[in-house]
Amino acid sequence: MSAIIEKKQQLVGEIATKLQESQSTIVVDYRGLDVSEVTELRKQLREAGVDFKVYKNSMVRRAAAETGLTELDEQLVGPTAIAFSNDDVIAPAKILNNFAKDHEALELKAGVIEGRVASLEEVKALAELPSRDGLLGMLLSVMQAPIRNFALATKAVAEQKEEQGA
Repeated sequence: MSAIIEKKQQLVGEIATKLQESQSTIVVDYRGLDVSEVTELRKQLREAGVDFKVYKNSMVRRAAAETGLTELDEQLVGPTAIAFSNDDVIAPAKILNNFAKDHEALELKAGVIEGRVASLEEVKALAELPSRDGLLGMLLSVMQAPIRNFALATKAVAEQKEEQGA
């Protein structure tokens, strides 16, 4: 009997570690998805470096209590899967939200963003943000604008002087 309890404690510890170390954790209800849809979802998440697991709700509740995320307990009802991302905050929310748009059976419940429990609305707002690369591209574009405008103005002045000289 103690071996079973030991395994459960080890599992709770593993879940608690994942909750603490992940930048973004999204909790979803996958009830109604068939095997091929779940396989496709897992593939998309794996490609983005996101760990997607199904745990017993009681184990997740205990892990959430260990990490001080007891607000998550009310979302742990019914079949629940959890996506953990250690690298990208936006990736799991974006992938799961887009998948849920195409497959109504997938329902986002809540999330943990950088150690804080996030509501469904916050998760969806996060999913609408551009990716990190997209944000960096926007920043680069904004930073280049003054230089580009100066170059265009200089070129226009040079062309105007050439026309006047000719």
